[in-house]
Order: sequence, then structure tokens, then C-alpha cells
Amino acid sequence: MHFNLILMKIIIAGAGEVGRHLAKLLARENLNITLMDSDPVRLHDLEFYDFMTFEGAPTSIQDLNEAAVANADLFVAVTPYESVNMTACMIANNLGAKKTLARIDNYEYLLPKNREFFAKLGVNHLIYPEVLAAEEIVDSLKKNWMRQYMSFCNGELVLISVKVRQSAEILYKKFTSGYFNHEKYRIVAIKRNTETIIPAGADEIRVNDTVYFITHQENIDFVRQQAGKEDFKIKNVMILGATRIAQKIVQTISNDFNIKIVEQNRDACIALSEKLHDNTLIINADGRDVEVLKEEDIASMDAFVAVTENSEANMLACMVAKEFGVKKIIAEIENIDYIALSEQMNIGSLINKKIIAAGYIHQITLDSDVLNIKTLPAADAEIVELVAKTNSKITHKHVKNLRLPANVNIGGIVRNGEGMIVNGDTKIQPNDRVIVFCKADSVRKLDALF
Repeated sequence: MHFNLILMKIIIAGAGEVGRHLAKLLARENLNITLMDSDPVRLHDLEFYDFMTFEGAPTSIQDLNEAAVANADLFVAVTPYESVNMTACMIANNLGAKKTLARIDNYEYLLPKNREFFAKLGVNHLIYPEVLAAEEIVDSLKKNWMRQYMSFCNGELVLISVKVRQSAEILYKKFTSGYFNHEKYRIVAIKRNTETIIPAGADEIRVNDTVYFITHQENIDFVRQQAGKEDFKIKNVMILGATRIAQKIVQTISNDFNIKIVEQNRDACIALSEKLHDNTLIINADGRDVEVLKEEDIASMDAFVAVTENSEANMLACMVAKEFGVKKIIAEIENIDYIALSEQMNIGSLINKKIIAAGYIHQITLDSDVLNIKTLPAADAEIVELVAKTNSKITHKHVKNLRLPANVNIGGIVRNGEGMIVNGDTKIQPNDRVIVFCKADSVRKLDALF
């Protein structure tokens, strides 16, 4: 595999949280990054990062020419305004940018029948962060005892993250003990407080660690038992905030759930009520008020999802829900700086639409041999799905003899459509699809292996 991206030029228009996070993410990888914005205030504290900043309007032909958009391999428009993003991509395409991507907030644009239409206009990719976040939340509600669930190769392998408690069978067993030498799962990482550990040798799992497993669908229940988790059915769900994410959750989720949305803005309640089906009850009240939550019977809820635009409100509401014994709690943390704090507070599953969006855009910058890349914000890590090429180093030796780079762990492979859990004696073959766990700054290190 060849990344061949050292000189790849990417222009990011919009220095909000998505644009800034994406620029920082890609700057780790020796790419030629320019972050542009018409507001100099948004650009002023970025001089310590390895990318250029440019003050200019994304819809100005003169400014785009000055930013050398004609040489851009990828032009990304992620300002808060859909019309600006679409227009900027069309202009950038006509000025010579090879590929363009626009952040949008109109679901109709994402329909497959419209893809070719926008491509003709010069917009190659569209991203709707709220839809991506809603999809992750719905997946999380369906997998109630897990922190995170990701499927690879049509479900042949899955990644599960679990916060382990005192009842877990896997506690305090060293990786040299032989306990984990089986084919039912592979532990690819452990998150302990603020540290992400790639386990080996004398490492062991401790109470309150978040553990990342690669396994098969049929062994998910075995993982649950090993992690000491209880399976329970989610029926009643309370959502805080009548936001676009809330709307997409309700429109995506099945009618098997009873949903109650709490929102203090009356106009937002009315607007949302016109778009949702009958099994959704919308309460016009301040969900930050503990008495309101008690009146709405939060103690009887199986799940609580906080998706207001205010990170602090979401965090505090989730802490209240936890105090009332709600088993499944999901918080949308808009402020990226609060994610580590939320992890330490042990709130529950965390979602950040900006990180999800940046991970999606990141994937577009990678080689076609990278089939999939998913970001794990809580662990500052990526799960990457790659193809092993003939004669690549990854195929020359057994996994235990590969001398993998630091912060890289191979979890599983899919060979001829069949998923397999990797161990030290596994030998990867050409054309295997390989699932790799790695720290966020180690993705490009896979080049030498693949």
C-alpha cells in the first residue's frame, strides 16, 4: 500500500471546531494544509500547529486564487452556513480543485438520487454531522451495555468498548498468563483515566478501565459475560433538547421505543412536533431542572440522551440521570475540550459530531486501500480497515514477529469473506482485510507495513 500523500494539498474553509479539529488531525501527517476563514480572530491562536492559515472569504474568487485553490487535491468547506459551503465548493471546483466536500444541513441533499446532480455542479462529497451523530446514538441505544459498537466487513467482525466493573472476569489477569489466548475475542486497547494502553506482557485490566474488544457477532454475549455486564432491554428513552440530532434520532429509531423529548424553547417544541411520529411525547420544560426531570419520571427511563447545544447542560443532566439510576446514558459533548473531563466523570457514552465529521473527512484523504477509518474520541485513537498487498511486509512474518510500530495493534482479519480473530501465530496473507487499532498520530506509520 502506498499513501503517497506527503505533498497532498488540502484547503479547509471554516475555522470553527470542525475545521480546526480537522486541520490539527491532518497536520500530524505531513500534509500541506491551509485553514482559511474570513474572521482573523478564529485564526489567531493557531501559529503553533504545522499548517498554514489564510484570511479570506471562501466564496471570493480572488481569495481562493490567492490560497492556490487550483493546486488543491481536496477543498473542504465546513463553515456553519450550508449555502456558503455549497457555493465555495462549486467555485473551488471550477478554479481547479480536484475534489470538494461541503458540510450541509439539508437531509434531502444526501439522497443517492441527488449525488450525481451535485457532482456535476462540482460538489463531490456531502457531510451532515448531525445525521452521523444521530446514527451513532441509535446504534448505541440498540447495544445497551456497550460504550461503543462498530461493525466491519458486513458484520464479520465487530469492535466493542466496555467500561468494566468489579464483577468482570477479565480483571487483573496479565496478558502473558495465557488467559487471553483464545479465538473468541482480542483486546486491542485499554483506556485508563487519560491514558490509552496497547496491551502486552505484564499489562492487566483494572476496575473502571474502558476495554476495546474485537470479536465475532456470535461471541458478543461471551464478551458481555467476561466484562461483567448485564444485558437489559431499552424501551423508554428520554431525550434532552429538541435539536436536529434529536429529530434524526427519532426519525431513525424504530417504533419499539417510547420517546419523551424535553425542551424549554416552545417554538422548537412546535417545530419538532410537526416532523415526528406518534410515539414521541414532547415536553415544553427546562430539562436542566431536577424537579422537572423527577416530574417526567426520569427514574423509570431505560435510557437518557442529552443533545442540547450546551455541553455543560448535557454533562450535568447526565449526572442527574445517573443519580436516578438510568442504566444507559449518552451525552453529546459539543466542546471537544470537555471530552476527557466527561470520561473521568464516568457519565456514559460520549458523542461529538465534530470529531465524527472530521474522522469522515479524514478517511477521504487516505489511500483507496484504506477501506474504512473510524475515530474513537475517548481514546484519541483510530480503527483502520486496510487491504494487505502482495509482498507487503505485513505478509512476511507471523504477527508476533512483525515488530509493529508503537501504539499499533492488529485485531482481526477478514479472509475470503470470513472474519478471524488475530493472535501471535496468525500470518496475514495477501488480499486479507486487516482491522488495525492505532493511536490517532500513528495512522501513516502503517504505510511501511502494508
